[in-house]
Amino acid sequence: MIRAGIIGATGYAGAELVRILTGHREAEIVWYGSRSYTDRKFAEIYGNFFRIVDSSCLDDNMAELAAQADVIFTATPQGYLASIVDDAILSRTKIIDLSADFRIKDVAVYEKWYGITHQSPQLIQEAVYGLCEINRDEIKKARLVANPGCYTTCSILTAYPLVKAGLIVPDSLIIDAKSGTSGAGRGAKTPNLFCEVNENIKAYGVATHRHTPEIEEQLGYAAGRPLTVSFTPHLVPMNRCGRDTGGV
Repeated sequence: MIRAGIIGATGYAGAELVRILTGHREAEIVWYGSRSYTDRKFAEIYGNFFRIVDSSCLDDNMAELAAQADVIFTATPQGYLASIVDDAILSRTKIIDLSADFRIKDVAVYEKWYGITHQSPQLIQEAVYGLCEINRDEIKKARLVANPGCYTTCSILTAYPLVKAGLIVPDSLIIDAKSGTSGAGRGAKTPNLFCEVNENIKAYGVATHRHTPEIEEQLGYAAGRPLTVSFTPHLVPMNRCGRDTGGV
């Protein structure tokens, strides 16, 4: 059995990982990490896991977790993993990170779009972008996998073969994307309240959404050169969508 640990298990993406892994025949979860709910039963937070998960939530002690798990999933805010990961941890376990910390190869681009200083730039080149349809063989060998974002997954998988085959002019590409409110996480935010989003659709992050450089970088590999796309995300009233509970 593959022993898996999750840091951020009680967020929406973390809970989705729990759902997937509890149904996996070759995996068992050995660590439900949650700083907000340490020592509380996971099933108390998500009642749909009643009689499925009997474990309590633990803290985010990465060093201890690395000694117990074959793979660690970090479903955490931007900057968290980069601030704690090091070669000693990666020598003991594999990490699949759901944040953007290791998705973008250019440190300056990451810091510009996310507004934080990258704490582990020495590991960026080692990290493999976790889109298995493109990097399947590299993912198998990687110690550090950068899980793609929601919008990026649907955008790249749609456009990558067309760009690679030269069937479209990539700089003319317009991506009109839709996402549910769960992509914004569990935190209480007025724009995500039911009365705000029900029977409504609105654009946000126009020309400034942080998934833009991620899409451009990956499609640039397909084109063999840097490129620019027009990406506009929209919020729509649905609560499940995308690879990491994000967009379609």
